[in-house]
Amino acid sequence: MAIEKVREYLKRWGKDKDIQEFDVSSATVELAAQALNCEPKRIAKTLSFKAEDGCILIVAAGDTKIDNAKFKALFKTKAKMLTPDEVIEFVGHAIGGVCPFGVNQDVKVFLDISLKRFTTVFPACGSSNSAIELTTSELEEYSKSLQWVDVCKGWQEDN
Repeated sequence: MAIEKVREYLKRWGKDKDIQEFDVSSATVELAAQALNCEPKRIAKTLSFKAEDGCILIVAAGDTKIDNAKFKALFKTKAKMLTPDEVIEFVGHAIGGVCPFGVNQDVKVFLDISLKRFTTVFPACGSSNSAIELTTSELEEYSKSLQWVDVCKGWQEDN
């Protein structure tokens, strides 16, 4: 089970015992926010896209959408999400539990700047009923992200 893979992965930082498991589904942003009793925008959703040599994961705030033009400008390819079967094959986690921890080799992880608004965020942990609360610095370190990117829209607050 992927949650055990994530638990083992997070042990190196002593965070394996901080994983929360719920009696209800946390497979979507809305369900995760309900399970955690937090605002949906603080859910760190992990989106998986096709790349020339495998896949790209974008971890973004729960209130965002991918901006196709920004994505294409940065990655030089159209933002094409993986199918559920491809997610399992390329990432190693199933839809609803996809996270940037304990992923298959060669998966490229990027964090969207939409997450920088928050002190802590809640990414999934490999199952459709789990999450962990992390600071954005912890998320950056544990996910082994390659860089912060700006590929999302819909989250910027009005001035």
